[in-house]
Amino acid sequence: MITLAIAGCAHIHTPNFVDRLAKRTDVRVKSIWDPDPARAAKHAEKLGAAVVANPEAVWSDPDVAAVIICSETHRHADLVPPAARAGKHLFVEKPLGFASADAFEMAGVIEAAGVLFQTGYFMRSDPVNRFLKEHIARSTFGKVTRARFANCHMGALKGWFDTEWRWMADPAIAGCGAFGDLGTHALDIALWLLGDVDSATAVIGSAIDRYAGCDEFGEGLLAFRGGAVAALAASWVDTGNPVSLQLAGTEGWALVRDGKLFIQTSNLPGADGKEPWTDLPTALPHAFELFLDAVVGKSGVELVGAREAAVRSAVMEALYAGAARRAWVAPATA
Repeated sequence: MITLAIAGCAHIHTPNFVDRLAKRTDVRVKSIWDPDPARAAKHAEKLGAAVVANPEAVWSDPDVAAVIICSETHRHADLVPPAARAGKHLFVEKPLGFASADAFEMAGVIEAAGVLFQTGYFMRSDPVNRFLKEHIARSTFGKVTRARFANCHMGALKGWFDTEWRWMADPAIAGCGAFGDLGTHALDIALWLLGDVDSATAVIGSAIDRYAGCDEFGEGLLAFRGGAVAALAASWVDTGNPVSLQLAGTEGWALVRDGKLFIQTSNLPGADGKEPWTDLPTALPHAFELFLDAVVGKSGVELVGAREAAVRSAVMEALYAGAARRAWVAPATA
């Protein structure tokens, strides 16, 4: 059995991760640290773990092989490097960095330490996205020219961040608002499918101003080095997200509506776009489960690289800068 620790419990996904950990029989959580001892104690009770007074108690514990960091984003730069230097494998909830500078610095430390790394980009496990990844690589749709990626919910409309998760609607702590929070998932898929971004811009705004100083929706544009252009939508003020992905190429198209894939291309028999395409790869486990699988020694586990995570922080930074300047901005590369 592999011994883990948790450093920071602030993220809204923490309860889900704790539930997953409680169900695993191949890992155990020995200790939990959070700047709010009561918050740490709540999760420690469920996992049978001890609450420690400071994160150094986690880094110095030789029993701990891996650390789960679900702290506020602005704490990552203080938590990730010492954990990596202590040789701990790392799951760091997204986004890795507050911006490009700290994200690339952390990625460098992680890579130098040679530890496993994973972040919460769970959409890569979805069969539809896996299918599109495979068939874009095969040129099934010809040369991809245009795409749109959307990840939206009604979090601000429903007040999801009013109390315990209020920090996530404070850009001074989270590093972004709604557009960055949800948009980073869609951005990960966009880059995973289409490659590197040359420049980016966006329009970002608020609709109901529920959280002062925090954006609530946005639409970005990404110019890819391979020649494609993509739109990126994210929002906490949408009542639905029926069309989450559109893709156009010189030999076909793809559309994801209500989670169902429709495709039209002469390169696949029967792909006439009229009915949902169901011949899809098997879903992979959630990104968090993949990390645990890798830590316990399973082979061939697909993880997100630390450098990949840093690039997403850099592109999101460029999108926000583009919105502020009303201009196209090249993402930082290091």
